[in-house]
Amino acid sequence: MLKLVMVGAPDEAYRSFASLQKVAEWVEWIGYVSNEDKPFWLTETGEKISVPIPTAKSIQPFLQLEPNVIVDFSNRKLLRDLPNGSKSLIISGDNLEVWETIIQWLVLLTSSGQTTSLNNVKELEQLTQQVHDLEGMKSFFQAIINSFDDAISVVDTDGKGFLINPAYTRLTGLTSEQVIGKPAEVDIAEGESMHRQVLQTQEPVRGVQLKVGPNRKEVVVNVAPILVGTQCKGSVGIIHDRSELEKLSQDLMRAKSIIRRLEAKYLFEDIIGESEEMKFAIQQAKQAATTRATVLLRGESGTGKELFAHAIHNASQRRLGPFVRVNCAALVGSLLESELFGYDEGAFTGARRGGKKGLFEEASGGTIFLDEIGEMDLSTQAKLLRVLQEKEVVRVGGTKVISVDVRVIAATHVPLEQAIQERRFREDLYYRLNVFPIHIAPLRLRKDDLLKLTEYLIHKLNREYGRNVTGLSEEVEILLQSYDFPGNVRELENLLGRAMIQMKFSDQVMEKEHFPMLIQSDGMEVKPKNHVVSLKEQLEMAEKEILHRTMEEFGNHKGQVAKHLRISIRSLYYKLEKYGISMQ
Repeated sequence: MLKLVMVGAPDEAYRSFASLQKVAEWVEWIGYVSNEDKPFWLTETGEKISVPIPTAKSIQPFLQLEPNVIVDFSNRKLLRDLPNGSKSLIISGDNLEVWETIIQWLVLLTSSGQTTSLNNVKELEQLTQQVHDLEGMKSFFQAIINSFDDAISVVDTDGKGFLINPAYTRLTGLTSEQVIGKPAEVDIAEGESMHRQVLQTQEPVRGVQLKVGPNRKEVVVNVAPILVGTQCKGSVGIIHDRSELEKLSQDLMRAKSIIRRLEAKYLFEDIIGESEEMKFAIQQAKQAATTRATVLLRGESGTGKELFAHAIHNASQRRLGPFVRVNCAALVGSLLESELFGYDEGAFTGARRGGKKGLFEEASGGTIFLDEIGEMDLSTQAKLLRVLQEKEVVRVGGTKVISVDVRVIAATHVPLEQAIQERRFREDLYYRLNVFPIHIAPLRLRKDDLLKLTEYLIHKLNREYGRNVTGLSEEVEILLQSYDFPGNVRELENLLGRAMIQMKFSDQVMEKEHFPMLIQSDGMEVKPKNHVVSLKEQLEMAEKEILHRTMEEFGNHKGQVAKHLRISIRSLYYKLEKYGISMQ
């Protein structure tokens, strides 16, 4: 017969023991010392006798009956002074899990018919070790949970608080006494308990916004069920401070902005060109990189103006500073103005709280690349002129003057001189931008670079498409040499990409049939419209030839050349740069 005494046990243990007696006749309940406000102990007959809060003295009557097992819940070490001759097995614990484990073992042994084994002290010692192992595992698990910086909340199958960690208390302001054993809704200030929902559906929920604790803290919660096999044993929730998440989101956006805007990817070594025109442009760009002067890159679309802007920045003393790229054609009117110069809070409907830095402020200490500047409207041009002159900006809707230290590189395919005559571009801004002009020749005027460019682009497209194309046939080389590429290098890349798609996977050489876009139905090669046959193109070719001949005639004496041609020195320099003619 198992004789058992419980000391300092909660009422739940009392009820569990009563249930156990119904299935285990060999369990004799000697006594029970409560840990309530009005403690008591029960005799063999069930008589309730009031006793003080458990003390060594109040336990003595039970010890005289020589129990087999004493379960001490009091955690006061009241039984350490037992007589040396006592044969009682003492099981200590500080919570209900200890008793529940004992109950489970007793029921298991009862159902298996091993009633006699309970009289064996070794069996009871093994049971005690199991209990202590359980307590150790729980302590280990609690230590892991406590080490997390994230707030964690665990509830049992009934939706009552089972476990929290210190981070939870710091976030919500609720202690374990206010949460453990209480309904899951106890910490909800606004919203519904996700623990309840997960227990019902056994499906996880993520990113739910709630307000918790007495301070109505705004949080985002993720809750998942605790599944053992197919049974749901509870749920665990991780709670994040919403303000911290918003700060992290802003930091991430700022980092992405830095990566996107502040990275100049190309060097002069990445610029492919062996023609005299390209060599001259690169030489000018390298010279510009050594100065702080404003650079104006001129050339048709697709000639590589942005490539030059990257290279100039990376070769300058500002290479460690930010590199901010702005497409002036993509942003128009007030939107471009607010992006370039920033805005103050309340400057317009939808303005961000606290305002926003402009791109000139972000580029301070580095370089800002204004692409397609010829598309900028006149009102924004006026503000840009002030930045170039005064090195300061005023945000939209603000009055504070903010100093900036920015090197400006601008680019355009628009003939700015013509735009000035048509009053689409400010003449004073033109002179501020045109401090160091660099003209990048179109591909049709530097066919010497065509094969080198083709080789590079095929290698690049091979990586993108997973192909192994080795080059062009002789027919294709002749075909491309006869084409004038109105879209310049960008069009060349497009043609090669389309041709690669036309090829079989096993093909390694591009043939003429892979370029149907350059072949007419009658077999004649396609000539691009508005090129070669146009009056403008013929005039440019004649003008270039005249400049070459006159420079040779006067021994590169630019003053005499300008006088002979009856043009200004400024116009002569512009034309020499436009056609890539050396000034030496």
